[in-house]
Amino acid sequence: MEEKPKYGEPKKFDPDFKGPIQNRGCTDIVCCIFFIVAIVGYVAVGILAWTHGDPRKVIYPTDSMGQYCGQGTLEKKPLLFYFNMMKCASPMVLLEFQCPTPQVCVEKCPNRTMTLVTAIGDKQDWEYYRSFCREDPGVKVRVLHTSFLARCFPSLGKKGEVITVGDQETFNDGEKIRDAKDLVAGMKNATVVMEGRQVAMKIFEDYTKSWYWILICLLIAVVLSLIFIVLLRYLAGIMVWVMIVMVIAVVAYGIVHCSVKYVSLKDTPGANITLQQLGFQPDFSVYLHIRQTWLAFIIILAILEFIIIILLIFLRNRIRIAVELMKEASRAVGYVMSSLFYPIFTFFLLTIVIAYWGVTAVFLSTSSEPVYKVFNETVCPHARETCIPEVFMHNHNCPQSECLFAFYGGETPYHKYLIFLQFYNVFLFFWCANFVTALGQMTLAGAFASYYWAPNKTKDMPAFPLCASLGRSLRYHTGSLAFGSLILAIVQIIRVLLEYIDHKLKGAQNKFAKFLLCCMKCCFWCLEKFIKFLNRNAYIMVAIYGKNFCRSACDAFFLLMRNVIRVVVLDKVTDFILFLGKLLIVGLVGIFAFFFFSGHTDAFKGTAPSLHYYWVPILTVLVGSYFIAHGFFSVYAMCVDTLFLCFLEDLERNDGSPERPYLMSEKLLNVLKKKNQAN
Repeated sequence: MEEKPKYGEPKKFDPDFKGPIQNRGCTDIVCCIFFIVAIVGYVAVGILAWTHGDPRKVIYPTDSMGQYCGQGTLEKKPLLFYFNMMKCASPMVLLEFQCPTPQVCVEKCPNRTMTLVTAIGDKQDWEYYRSFCREDPGVKVRVLHTSFLARCFPSLGKKGEVITVGDQETFNDGEKIRDAKDLVAGMKNATVVMEGRQVAMKIFEDYTKSWYWILICLLIAVVLSLIFIVLLRYLAGIMVWVMIVMVIAVVAYGIVHCSVKYVSLKDTPGANITLQQLGFQPDFSVYLHIRQTWLAFIIILAILEFIIIILLIFLRNRIRIAVELMKEASRAVGYVMSSLFYPIFTFFLLTIVIAYWGVTAVFLSTSSEPVYKVFNETVCPHARETCIPEVFMHNHNCPQSECLFAFYGGETPYHKYLIFLQFYNVFLFFWCANFVTALGQMTLAGAFASYYWAPNKTKDMPAFPLCASLGRSLRYHTGSLAFGSLILAIVQIIRVLLEYIDHKLKGAQNKFAKFLLCCMKCCFWCLEKFIKFLNRNAYIMVAIYGKNFCRSACDAFFLLMRNVIRVVVLDKVTDFILFLGKLLIVGLVGIFAFFFFSGHTDAFKGTAPSLHYYWVPILTVLVGSYFIAHGFFSVYAMCVDTLFLCFLEDLERNDGSPERPYLMSEKLLNVLKKKNQAN
């Protein structure tokens, strides 16, 4: 008897298939090399940023000369005062962690208003003025500042006070503040933040008291997720058909209810007028007193009910296939139990990628240096030249020249191209994050495909299918992973640029530009969703046959298009079941957490910790339970998608003959009314 080909080996009826090792395309190889070079460049950018950056600027405030407030010679001046806070409202500040405005370290924040003219007359006022301002008659000190995070933020002031914003003046009349609206909004937010400090401390204290109970609740969510996946083997069909019956019943009840309303309004005065006679009414409840409205509802619901029943009649077999595939996926997960914990590995890799991106972004943002230029009121040959305040000497040709703060950034090639390094950092972050996600999808797809194509599930499957699939993905398909993730990263970075342009055009009056930008954002959002869908199925085909990314994506797309109705039915049925699962798990764990932490149940009063806000651990448990359920169900969804593509390939490539037998389960064969011929 001829030995059957093992998983991963070419089938005899497919002479074009060459196996995973020989079938790596030129595009994948080039993309693999390009990805490695990009990673090396990413590491070089990180090293360059770590050499020039200083993350202490994020924590400790620095003045315009780059000195740290509260340290060294400025030990007695721990607070930072900004000349013009309005310039800090720009999102570009996040790229440098510095406001493009003069800053000075002060002992305490200013609490009164004065100008150079009013300060000269009094020695005490003069000293107070010098601690905050340059000798400029037009400069005023902002009033009623409050300190937060070692920085001075202007407060709103009392009714009738003058609030100075740089060289702009506003008046608080108790109702509104004219001019500088953005700053006033920022001042209000700062006040809210100040008041929220105590709330944050109480929340932190609640976490210290309840963290172990939160972990217990999350462990319960893990157990419930595992139980739900196991029960899908037995309950998937019941849940789907019950859902369909409930939808039909709900629509039927709607028809009956509308019919009762339609009959009850028969003798009501004014109820027999038509909607055309009534016209448009701002109060929509008026339409509910018209018989024609309920007649329209009856017709719409009847048409909907008819469509549902017709679809159910014609799609019943496809729904049975979808249910059976979900049961088969539950069995496959049972054979590859380690797959349920693979998302932990993906989460670990994504954490590394996010941490590297975040640290590099902080170091790049803190690489800027204060630049000082020579300023003079008259024409000076040395004007606008770079200078150093500590060593600056007045030129004899320009006795009035000063070395003053010009801008933050730097004039070296590194500082000039800093914005491009930030862009490169963001782009590589998207690429690496997509690569890690793609690696997880291909690894799971390879493990579950090995289950499907094994004639004997217990003997022909690899000993460690998940590890074997991970090894194949990294050894043979790195280029395919890099190419697919590169396409997705390009679309995502374009979306980021569109969001940035949208932010810059918020104040623009060009309606056409806003409309065009909105259309582009919508198109690229749809494109990103489509590419994610295509990539996911392409990785499955790569894991099954070992072909390159472009060939696999093309094969997967046309395979799905030839079975588009099955795709839609399976997708919607799976989405509904997993939605119910998430809702059930989050609901059960959330209800338990509510009764436990709220103390509304006598059984838990002696055990539950005493908290300031019992909703803090409850919300944490709800969010954590959702992500846990999502992690487990993402594996299950990947299993369903993989088995579905394997099922479609099985139908197209095999015919049930002894030479080409179907490899699907007996239950799927029964649903399709097919069978394998005896050898």
